[in-house]
Amino acid sequence: MAERTDGFDVRHRSRALVEGRDRAAARAMLRAIGMTDEDFQRPLIGVAHSWIETMPCNLGLRKLAQAVKKGIREAGGVPMEVNTIAISDGVTMGTEGMKASLVSREVVADSIELAASAHMFDAIVILAACDKTLPGSAMALTRLDIPGFVLYGGSILPGHYRGRDITIQNVFEAIGANAAGRLSDEELLEIERAACPGVGTCGGQFTANTMATAIEVLGLSPVGMASVPQPDPRKEEVAYRAGQLVMDQLRRGLRPSDILTRQSFLNGIAVATATGGSTNIVLHFLAMAREAGIELTIDDFNEVSERTPVIADLVPSGRYTAVDVYHAGGIQVIAKRLIEGGKIDGSQLTPTGRTLAEEVADAAETPGQDVILSVDRPKQPTGGLVILRGNLAPEGCVIKTSGTKIAHHRGPARVFDCEEDAMAAVTGRQIRPGDVVVIRYEGPRGGPGMREMLGVTAAIVGEGLGDSVALITDGRFSGATRGLMVGHVAPEAAVGGPIAALREGDVVAIDIPGKRIDAELPNEELARRLADWQPPEPNYTSGAFAKYAALVASASEGAVTRPPK
Repeated sequence: MAERTDGFDVRHRSRALVEGRDRAAARAMLRAIGMTDEDFQRPLIGVAHSWIETMPCNLGLRKLAQAVKKGIREAGGVPMEVNTIAISDGVTMGTEGMKASLVSREVVADSIELAASAHMFDAIVILAACDKTLPGSAMALTRLDIPGFVLYGGSILPGHYRGRDITIQNVFEAIGANAAGRLSDEELLEIERAACPGVGTCGGQFTANTMATAIEVLGLSPVGMASVPQPDPRKEEVAYRAGQLVMDQLRRGLRPSDILTRQSFLNGIAVATATGGSTNIVLHFLAMAREAGIELTIDDFNEVSERTPVIADLVPSGRYTAVDVYHAGGIQVIAKRLIEGGKIDGSQLTPTGRTLAEEVADAAETPGQDVILSVDRPKQPTGGLVILRGNLAPEGCVIKTSGTKIAHHRGPARVFDCEEDAMAAVTGRQIRPGDVVVIRYEGPRGGPGMREMLGVTAAIVGEGLGDSVALITDGRFSGATRGLMVGHVAPEAAVGGPIAALREGDVVAIDIPGKRIDAELPNEELARRLADWQPPEPNYTSGAFAKYAALVASASEGAVTRPPK
């Protein structure tokens, strides 16, 4: 292939690795893996992925990577495959292992950055699937700032149980229903066996599909590629085209810094809230914007959500799965509707060099579909995410309003200092209608790792308390969570945030229209309790968890890790 196109050197990094007398030793080692004299004249393209055998989400990535590599080779590049880790939220949920999930976002970003920097890739395609691999991949790509994009592995197909589609959410809620005596052991086992029929990420608009949708609209994934399910044979065609596309992007020298703007991030937030997406978008977009050097705050989510209707009827709060979005016309139809309705800016760039509006102009909607609605006739007039503040969360916290119809709640606090104790109380039927379940010391530093609480929240819903019990935590929620659930309370308890001062029976008031969350206590009483508060001993004093706890910032800043000042 031509070495330079439009003035951009397609070997802008790899020349330093393989050219010249002094690089003979490097070339000698690369010959051992099959590279030839001809290969040394071609650009080196990273193909990074998080294939792992611990979950269905990422199990198909290695196979897709082969199709990406074929596309790269046939377009004139030399693909080099690298691997990183992944943590399954669904498998580890409710255990100590879940603390590794958010920590893994940083490990994914760091490991891809290190491999690509050390081996001087000229461009990169990063295949990602489960929750933290998507933002971790985007963060790495942004740091590297070389031509490339994130390719989503794709959703699992829905399971089938007694004539209806089900997802992993139904299993978690069935656990609560079984504990309450509303579902038999046999029915629980039947649901368990049916929910996950093969490879792919959790099938609702949970965190993985929310992030895939948002990253595509953000401009770090090619339009039209994320919607195709992982088990669909067409996914390999998508992967092959991705390999060819990255070579075209390299020839044009188009980098993430040419694509990412504050407006593109606002576009991504809008499509997440318009699809009733996961609260984890708040953490991840704040972290990604920081890597890009773009100003974004937690309050931007309120502003976007207030002007963006929910136009997709998706699980966990709706009827349909991510596969139904694909059959309805794909993420590009959602983006087209939002552009036409003036809710997102179609002038932002995508990896092809064309604008988002140009990419979705020909999006074909399946006639008669009712998965994707319109801006004038939405499912909900305003978006699915709200940031609350108050004396319990001076830095803010987040609730997914598409998952609840309750606007106000006031009740006694039921205080637990870890997730396991709260789960035991819920499944032991110790929680009553009107209660506010408080789970603290589960924040970024306190956990450490900010565990998701899907086990507890789903158990509350499964026991029939979803409309009468609230839950607040400095931890996180799965994208599958629904109900009156408030997460990311900041500052967290482990650093002396006001949630640390709550006591059993204190009255907590949640006012969603007023965007408030408060303990009905005088400021003087809160201050007195906090003055007497002592930080707990850390759960980990060495290893990755201890390093993370020492470096992690508040959830209100995306729980990013940063060097000490």
